[in-house]
Amino acid sequence: MIPKVFREVIDLGDGRTISLETGKLAKQAHGSVVVQMGKAMLLCTVVSNYKQSPVDFLPLTVDYREKFAAAGRYPGGFFKREARPSDGEVLTMRLVDRVLRPLFPKDYHSEVQVMIQLMSHDEDVMPDALAGLAASAAIQLSDFPFECPISEARVARVNGEFVINPSRAQLADADIDMMIGASADSVMMVEGEMDECSEEEMADAIKFAHESIKIQIEAQVRLAEAFGKKEVREYETAEENEELEKRIHDLAYDKCYAIAKQGTSKAERSAAFAEVKEEVKASFTEEENEEFGHLVGGYYRKAEKEAVRELTLAEGIRLDGRKTDEIRPIWSEVDYLPSVHGSSIFTRGETQALATVTLGTSRDSNKIDMPSYEGEEKFYLHYNFPPFCTGEARPLRGTSRREVGHGNLAQRGLKGMIPDDCPYTVRVVSEVLESNGSSSMATVCAGTMALMDAGVKLTRPVSGIAMGLISDGDRYAVLSDILGDEDHLGDMDFKVTGTSEGITACQMDIKIKGLPYEILVNALKQARDGRLHILDKITETIASANEEVKAHAPKMINRRIPNELIGAFIGPGGKHIQELQKETETTIVITEDAVTEEGIIEILGTNPEGIEAVIARIESMMFKPEKGSVYEVKVIKMLDFGAVVEYTEAPGNEVLLHVSELAWERTDNVSDVVKMGDILDVKYFGLDPRTKKEKVSRKAILPKPEGFVERPPRESSGRDNRNGGRDNRGSRDNRGRDNRRDDRRDDRKPREEKKED
Repeated sequence: MIPKVFREVIDLGDGRTISLETGKLAKQAHGSVVVQMGKAMLLCTVVSNYKQSPVDFLPLTVDYREKFAAAGRYPGGFFKREARPSDGEVLTMRLVDRVLRPLFPKDYHSEVQVMIQLMSHDEDVMPDALAGLAASAAIQLSDFPFECPISEARVARVNGEFVINPSRAQLADADIDMMIGASADSVMMVEGEMDECSEEEMADAIKFAHESIKIQIEAQVRLAEAFGKKEVREYETAEENEELEKRIHDLAYDKCYAIAKQGTSKAERSAAFAEVKEEVKASFTEEENEEFGHLVGGYYRKAEKEAVRELTLAEGIRLDGRKTDEIRPIWSEVDYLPSVHGSSIFTRGETQALATVTLGTSRDSNKIDMPSYEGEEKFYLHYNFPPFCTGEARPLRGTSRREVGHGNLAQRGLKGMIPDDCPYTVRVVSEVLESNGSSSMATVCAGTMALMDAGVKLTRPVSGIAMGLISDGDRYAVLSDILGDEDHLGDMDFKVTGTSEGITACQMDIKIKGLPYEILVNALKQARDGRLHILDKITETIASANEEVKAHAPKMINRRIPNELIGAFIGPGGKHIQELQKETETTIVITEDAVTEEGIIEILGTNPEGIEAVIARIESMMFKPEKGSVYEVKVIKMLDFGAVVEYTEAPGNEVLLHVSELAWERTDNVSDVVKMGDILDVKYFGLDPRTKKEKVSRKAILPKPEGFVERPPRESSGRDNRNGGRDNRGSRDNRGRDNRRDDRRDDRKPREEKKED
């Protein structure tokens, strides 16, 4: 059966287009769409069970995979097939999940799977920018209960101009790189990095992307209408009891309000709220608990949330007693761990991060191997969030998606401040030891101090802050340095990192519709005040980067050599470089400059003498004597036909002093003139035209003996005199070859005649 295909095209306005197609592939899925831009093609399928899961949350799984076959490549590894997702794929999954999840009904608990895969890759298209569009388009073709279509787009500023969904080459020249997720009327998600841009510039980028997203949403609607919009499926909605809700609200609201106003610690506050909840439960009879006890918990949480939000909106007081723009107490310390290359502790309220820095060579860089991108990172950050940091015990299942996402945000916040001339590969590891909100921003602050403690000369120190927003439509309150509880009950959670000059990275999740840009800009400006306050606390602990790396940390020296010397430096089978590393106790890495094709030698070691020895070896190889100049040399090897000498100012740079150049007199034995270890002067003559090797002479700088007569030059044996010079050799006829051929022929048997068939 020939499939009926439906297609819509989105014009980006610069000659590029994005197409949405359905009806050809994966028709058993509840919704499927192929998104194409250039030669890049993504297939997205969505499926949701018709039976509700026995959980009180939405079991949504977003999976994004880039197939190696899409780029005409083989997967690495022994099994030659795709395994667990890469960090890049996980980050794309999070971008899509954060926009989709809030748009499902709160009482929809059926398992949902959104699977997006890159089937064809285009070097000029970054596929992660199309994943959100693909997911939403597929959902629009399904019968899922979903509030409204959304889309995502990447916006970059290149040479002062905003570009939608730029290529990777364009992105390399951009000073703003942001991913925006939005519906037609509301921005829902923002994530990106900037080169110290202002709050207004960031808002302009969001507005620009939102206009493009609206066009993408219109195309989704047209496609769904052409395909045939399905009726929304029926599902078991949550049970409601307005009378019970009011009863619980009356019992709990005032008590929760009073507890929230006390400004207690997280543990005390949690215990007090739990006590109120138990009192509410105890107010019901056994019969009532059996009938609707399962609703009590949800209605209580709702009353508690309303009380806390009203306290903040009405009185400007927060759970821990702070004002809306107040930052929790901060203390910090550097050089805490004695054996690492750099370390720091940053504590803000009940959130604490311990950061370490490790310095290495280019060999230690983070290799990225994805179908859409191959490269390496010379600066990377790993974020760990163990269960004990929140006072919990839960299974350890490897690095979570959350840890990957938070680590990436902190990395993006810091990496722009690592100078281009930093010779090291730098790894930062953040261990979150306590958490009550904003652990990723604590990681940025701890990372900044650890880097400066390690001697990494940051362009400017970076601080980070997590902000919140509570709004009821008429009133709003922007919260600086939010708690974990404020994250859950607020209407916006946004994290901002930056320097004294501007924003370096951000991550926003906006939960309310139609947030005015004025409120967004005000929130960003309040965040700036908070960032600068935290920055002052950081610089009180460590004002600037240490001038030198620690004594036990490796020192890195870079040198360049001509391409033709790389092989000689390495030696056959790596012999020379291996011996040099062993002798000097250093690590030597050689790479090639892609532009100049020069060899870049990285020397890493803790022993200054060893590093100097390697540098001396390189300089000796680079030593180029001038023709006609006199140099001091040392005899290092005796041969029958001369002595091998090395320049004293360039040890290891050797040249042959031929026996004929030792003295004016005839020399039968080299040892008659020089001995091993002798220091003498020689004159450099450049390349010998006959031997094509470097020529040096000792006799050239010695006075000519009195009465010395040079041997007359040998007569040239030209082609004309070739026969005359061979008279004594006899003619070819006298070489005993006269009858050789005839003798051989006499011994042969007669050839037999060929028989006829």
